[in-house]
Amino acid sequence: MTTGEFALRTDGVGKRYRKGWALRDCTLALPAGGVIALVGPNGAGKTTLLRLVVGLLAPSTGTVEVLGHDVTASTSRTLARIGFLAQDHPLYKRFTVAEMLRFGRACNLRFDQGLAEHRLAKLGIPLDRRTGTLSGGQQAQVALALALAKRPDLLVLDEPVASLDPLARHEFMQVLMGAVAEGDVTVLFSSHVVHELERVCDHLVVLDNGRVTLTGDIDTLLTEHRLLVGPRTATGPERSGAVVETVHSERHTTLLVRDGALPVAPGWQARPVALEDLVLAYLRRPGVDVTAVGAA
Repeated sequence: MTTGEFALRTDGVGKRYRKGWALRDCTLALPAGGVIALVGPNGAGKTTLLRLVVGLLAPSTGTVEVLGHDVTASTSRTLARIGFLAQDHPLYKRFTVAEMLRFGRACNLRFDQGLAEHRLAKLGIPLDRRTGTLSGGQQAQVALALALAKRPDLLVLDEPVASLDPLARHEFMQVLMGAVAEGDVTVLFSSHVVHELERVCDHLVVLDNGRVTLTGDIDTLLTEHRLLVGPRTATGPERSGAVVETVHSERHTTLLVRDGALPVAPGWQARPVALEDLVLAYLRRPGVDVTAVGAA
C-alpha cells in the first residue's frame, strides 16, 4: 500500500433488508496501516458493514471503496488482497489442519502455506488433528493463520474473540498484534468489548442503530474530549454545543465535552476520559432508529 492510501472509503452507504435498514448514510475514510476498531452493541450494523467491505453483500445505496477499488466491481486480484475472519471461525470440522491449509492454498492466489505452518507450529497445534477436535481457542488460531496466510493488505475480523475464554482471547490478540508488527497489513476489527481494543487499536468507528456516531484517531479523540465536574446545575458552562453527555448527582454535575483545550470555567475541574466511557456516552445519546435488522 502506498503512503496516504485509504484502506476503506464509504460514501452514503446504506443496506436495506426486507424488514428495514441495517445501515444508513455511512460515510467513512479510514487510513491504511494500523488497527481500526469498529465498536457498537449487538444489532448496530457491524456485521453488515463488514460484509459490504469484503464483497459478500452489495450496498442498497452509496459506494464502498476498498484499497482504492470499488468493491462491487473488484476483480479476483483485488479481493485476494482482503482477508476475512467471521465470528464463528468457519472451518471444515472433518478436515485435518493440514487439509485446511491445502484447501486455503487452492482457493487463494497468493496463499503462503509455509507462513501458516510456521505460526501453527509455534502455537503447538498439530497439522494431523481434525479441526473439529480442537479447542475453541485453537480453532480460532487456525482460522486466523488461514486468513493471514493470504498475505492480505486488509484483514477484516468480525467479533473473532467473542466466544473465547479470557486466556484464548489474550493468545489470539497476541498473535494478531505480532502479525501487524511484522507485515504491512491494515486490520479492521469489530467488537462490542471496548476495553479489549483500547491497547491495540489506532482508529475508532462507533456504530449504533445502523449509523456512524463517532470516528477518528483514538489519541486525537481522547485529547479532544474531557470530563468537566462542577456544582450541580441545569445548564453547566457556556459550551452547550460541545456537550456530549450530562450526568447529575446530588451535588455535582459531570459533563463530557468535546471542546479541545478551551479554558475551564471557575468552579469546574477538568479530567481525562477513558475510551470505554467515551464510547458508552456516544452510544447513550439519543439517535434516529433506522430499524436495524439482520445486523450484528
